[in-house]
Amino acid sequence: MTGMTRPTDSYRPTDPDARTEPTVRPRRPRRPRRPRRPRRPRRPRRSVVLAAVLTLLLPVGGVTAWAANRFLIEHVQIDDVSAYEAAQSSVASSTDDANDGTVTADGYTSDDTAISLDTVTQGSGDDTVTYYVAHVALDDATQLRSAFAQDKFGTNITERTSDIAEDHDAILAVNGDYYGFRDTGIVIRNGVVYRDEGARQGLAFYTDGRVEVYDETATTADELVAAGVWNTLSFGPAVVTDGQVVDGIEDVEVDTNVGNHSIQGEQPRTAIGVDADGDLIVVVDGRDTGYSRGVTMTELAQLMIDQGAVTAYNLDGGGSSTLYFDGDVVNQPSNGGERGTSDILYVAR
Repeated sequence: MTGMTRPTDSYRPTDPDARTEPTVRPRRPRRPRRPRRPRRPRRPRRSVVLAAVLTLLLPVGGVTAWAANRFLIEHVQIDDVSAYEAAQSSVASSTDDANDGTVTADGYTSDDTAISLDTVTQGSGDDTVTYYVAHVALDDATQLRSAFAQDKFGTNITERTSDIAEDHDAILAVNGDYYGFRDTGIVIRNGVVYRDEGARQGLAFYTDGRVEVYDETATTADELVAAGVWNTLSFGPAVVTDGQVVDGIEDVEVDTNVGNHSIQGEQPRTAIGVDADGDLIVVVDGRDTGYSRGVTMTELAQLMIDQGAVTAYNLDGGGSSTLYFDGDVVNQPSNGGERGTSDILYVAR
């Protein structure tokens, strides 16, 4: 495994000359804190409509039925994740309902959390790239939590990043690894094992603050939990280790699912990693010439290094790339609006 431990003090730039000068977008004044709302009724989603259409086309052949079952129809394995985690988790997460933080135009601070937000634009014309950065310093590593769409675990279960975030009273959230698109990988969330099918390079977050890249096929979920793992991500690849761009990342395929063989080219991206002061999240917009073309894997790695990353890992990107802060989607998702995803990482208020 490779990685490092996150200190708990707040973010401080260490070398201003090494970073692209960010442009911070003005934000509205802080709103009064909202009480956590009850879960909304499920709304119809495009996947449900498409599943119905494909069902009507079943006489065309078995391929259509297979595709609908594999990519569209929800398969729920755990119907109430919150209750399941409460019963299964042996780790007490650090949450404080009375913790009243302060929201500013470019971040959030509380007794145990410091979040700093930047917007960076580089290049010009058709070569313009715009990306969004969140530096996150937490007193307790378990404050970085995960949540699933609709509070359910399974495949093809989706919900917008912002809706999942609001359901969990998140101040900051980002789309996760879209675990529900596949049935492989090690999935540990909030200290609980959900899947143990090692297949690729993963990222592990430990309760003591370590963040490490690891080989899923060389261990088990139970061994990871016993070693103190709090969350895992299973997408990849790792793009930065030991502060250096990883070789060969332009040739990586995440898996062999139809439509997801390659993650190459200039694309919208989401990446997470760790710098000298804490967690680092970067969301790069793309597919919008003149605003942001997107970036290659190597360019993503360099952006992370420019922001101070010593370890960085690629997450689900494209139309899924979404950064949420204080009730708003900060970036401009490439679909013209948010695309449903299966999971998020978030920090609660």
